[in-house]
Amino acid sequence: MKARITIAVIAVLCIGLFCSFPALNQAQAQGKKAVSAAEKITVLNPMGTPPPITVKPMAEPLSTLDGKTLYLVNTGFVNTERLMEEYRKWFEANYPKTIIVDKRTGMSNMNAALKTELKEKADAVIFALGH
Repeated sequence: MKARITIAVIAVLCIGLFCSFPALNQAQAQGKKAVSAAEKITVLNPMGTPPPITVKPMAEPLSTLDGKTLYLVNTGFVNTERLMEEYRKWFEANYPKTIIVDKRTGMSNMNAALKTELKEKADAVIFALGH
């Protein structure tokens, strides 16, 4: 029974497919006539032209981290809290005079207050970005 229904459905689809070709060709022919008779238009690239890139030099390296303020910024990527904890332990063991500030945020929603704080107070920043 299922085989007969399957064959019937396939037959109906094939008939419909073959019967629609003349109508399809007729519609394409009418479309070509309309395009040739219509006024031509100019299409612009929606990507536009990117603005020029301003190259900024890298910051000068610090001679020492002793007495400097180091920010560890966790962006919330999966498992970055473990990585940042290891960074914190290493810096506390190797640079005990360094002030470590732990911040948690996301890169896409990093607020203006944190950006300002980093510019004003941080001597160095480590971002946990993920992969």
